[in-house]
Amino acid sequence: MSLLFSPLTLPSPRGGLILANRIVVAPMCQYAAQSGEAGDWHLMHWGNLLNSGAAMVTLEATAVLPEGRITPGCLGLWDERTEAALGAVLERARQLAPPVPVCLQLAHAGRKASSALPWDGAQLLSPARGGWETFAPSALAQLPAETPPTELSLAHMSTICDAFVAAVQRADRIGVDAIEIHNAHGYLLHQFLSPIANQRSDAYGGSFENRIRFPLEVFAAVRQAFAGVLGLRISASDWVEGGWDVAQSGEFAKRLKALGCDFIHVSSGGVSPLQKLAPGPGYQVPFARAIRAASGMVTTAVGLITEPQQAEAILQAGDADLIAVARALLYQPRWPWQAAAALAGEVAANPRYWRCLPHGAQAVFGKVAGGMR
Repeated sequence: MSLLFSPLTLPSPRGGLILANRIVVAPMCQYAAQSGEAGDWHLMHWGNLLNSGAAMVTLEATAVLPEGRITPGCLGLWDERTEAALGAVLERARQLAPPVPVCLQLAHAGRKASSALPWDGAQLLSPARGGWETFAPSALAQLPAETPPTELSLAHMSTICDAFVAAVQRADRIGVDAIEIHNAHGYLLHQFLSPIANQRSDAYGGSFENRIRFPLEVFAAVRQAFAGVLGLRISASDWVEGGWDVAQSGEFAKRLKALGCDFIHVSSGGVSPLQKLAPGPGYQVPFARAIRAASGMVTTAVGLITEPQQAEAILQAGDADLIAVARALLYQPRWPWQAAAALAGEVAANPRYWRCLPHGAQAVFGKVAGGMR
């Protein structure tokens, strides 16, 4: 059996969550929400992903406060209204697919909030264009021409921490199986980690211990409130000299594990326009390997992993435990089916699709191996 199509159990205080294979859908912002509410686009999109054959689907970055949205079109989970919308759409989507665990990414965009949609330029929106006040560890703009954010007070930081807790409680009520805290891509919690964005002079800025303090406080508060599978997405490197790096990421991951982190999802970049990324096939895998070695945590690799044999090789080398796929699944919505055919694996599929395989193709459809609590 290939490792990509072997099961994996994610631990949690509530008990193990069994994944039928090692393919997970990475969170992908859709910018389709209305005032934070999930709608028809999400029903179609989530139903498609739940039918992909992946072992777990991670829903897009979901803001814990209205001002924490990246754009006006971003999903939210900050009140009863947004909870009801997300819960209703998710329930309908699940009825259209085999039972697949669902992970929800909770986020606050910090100084990268109040942005235009990507196809409208993705720049900071003025109040006249529907924008709002942004907040960050320090009053430092993401881009030189942008209005600087407001530096967070300790009281506001406490409010944000409480909002993460309230959001995870709402997610638990609507039956989400796992939570991923967004600590990557230049958003608020990553901003606290990085000396590029965090130049505070209090107990939350300066030294490594100070910069990791607030992200750890948020994680600990969410862990106390949620007994399901809980993980975190990290940018392992800012790709800027003097910024956050993989060595600091490894130390941070150790602290997370001690607080009860069940998995870590390793990405990179996003905090500075000066970043010098070197994208290529599997370009972030070395970061995953280093953090897995440092922490011993279940680790997810992501980033231009597009071929089944490539994914299998990453697992066989011990570089990661899970493979996250995002854009490749938008282009090839049944990518896990193709991977199963290539690697003699099996995936769960709605019986309405069982007759779709090309003539003479090896059968790839099998029973679900657990997966729901």
